Amino acid sequence: MRASPTTMVSGGSPAIQAIVQGGLVAGALDATNGVVAYFLAFKMKPIQVLQYIASGLLGQAAFAGGLATAGVGLLVHFAIAFSVAAVFWFVSDRWPLLRERALAAGLVYGTGVYLVMNYVVLPFLSRVAPGWPTLPLFLNGVIGHALFVGLPVSLAARRARTGGRPFDQGLGAP
Repeated sequence: MRASPTTMVSGGSPAIQAIVQGGLVAGALDATNGVVAYFLAFKMKPIQVLQYIASGLLGQAAFAGGLATAGVGLLVHFAIAFSVAAVFWFVSDRWPLLRERALAAGLVYGTGVYLVMNYVVLPFLSRVAPGWPTLPLFLNGVIGHALFVGLPVSLAARRARTGGRPFDQGLGAP
């Protein structure tokens, strides 16, 4: 029987479990959301979306690198997703409210991730000018990050802390 990412980390520490599961789910959902949104907005192909992510490291050369630079973009995307999950885990260790109100915490955290990534980190690090999104892309980014990044990360952390029960008490009320 092949091991799934869930079973590979289920015997490990709760922190590793939360970071791996939250990072994988958030990374996959966010990538899917981004690919669909940018296809609908600009007719961009998935490879181009991933190359755009890689352009943060490689500059314009990322767009001429084919599958190799798309792969770099995918690796960068998941590295960020795992980092986002790790930050939530460690911050929620110190702020019990994030654990007690997992649903609200996840939605707010995901929104914060979008705003910090797009208006602080990317403009500071990017080798390609990001520009301002259209209103539909902005709303998709905020709502998408709340639902597809913050929520899975928060629920994975809660699940890891409660022994596999993310929906027990604590989603909204202590």
